[in-house]
Amino acid sequence: MKKVVHKSKTRGFANHGWLKSYHTFSFAGYQNPERMNFGMLRVLNDDVVQPEMGFGTHPHQNMEIISIPLKGALSHKDSIDNKRAIEVGEVQVMSAGTGLTHSEFNDSQTDEVNFLQIWIIPEETGVTPNYEQRKFDTFNQKNSLQTVVAPKDKLEGDALPISQQAYIYRSELDGETSINLETKKEGNGLYIFVVDGEIEVADKVLNSRDAIGVYEVSKIEIKANRVSQIIIIEVPMTA
Repeated sequence: MKKVVHKSKTRGFANHGWLKSYHTFSFAGYQNPERMNFGMLRVLNDDVVQPEMGFGTHPHQNMEIISIPLKGALSHKDSIDNKRAIEVGEVQVMSAGTGLTHSEFNDSQTDEVNFLQIWIIPEETGVTPNYEQRKFDTFNQKNSLQTVVAPKDKLEGDALPISQQAYIYRSELDGETSINLETKKEGNGLYIFVVDGEIEVADKVLNSRDAIGVYEVSKIEIKANRVSQIIIIEVPMTA
């Protein structure tokens, strides 16, 4: 097993006033040659958007973009005729493919929005752009793994499709509870991000907003020392 630990305090940070953004990997003004990616996982941003503020219309191409709200609601509008808000409990996926533009905005007059934006490098380029979002029953995350994103050719349950042999799982663990996870595909790695709580993985203790990537291993155990929410991103380590 190989592993890389990314503690919360080592993330890049940008304060734009209307936006506070923590970057796990190199992004925009934060550039760190040792933090470019974890396999096909390219971006993991932890964003806080102020009330009545947001991202203006901007383009994307050939990237799988996943947004997971943690607090508040984020309005979305794009060039392929989608206009919706994403709320806590929902997950949004965009396969940018040949190209699209979109904007994101916090419509609340009083409350911040906190969401995770995840970019995964696709296994094929030039696909037709696709947008989907879905609300997931959090009951199915309790002391279990809920698959919220999966490859479009290997969908399972209610998982949302992306153009990569990658998966995203959510879980909420009680204290002193353990779960085991096996990779779906040989050569995939597992990136575990602690939304809240404290867990132990691969002999490392991780707290809120810490993360660990493990690879060259097919199975891991995750133990929660107290009530914890985690997001696990399984990705190929090579193209």
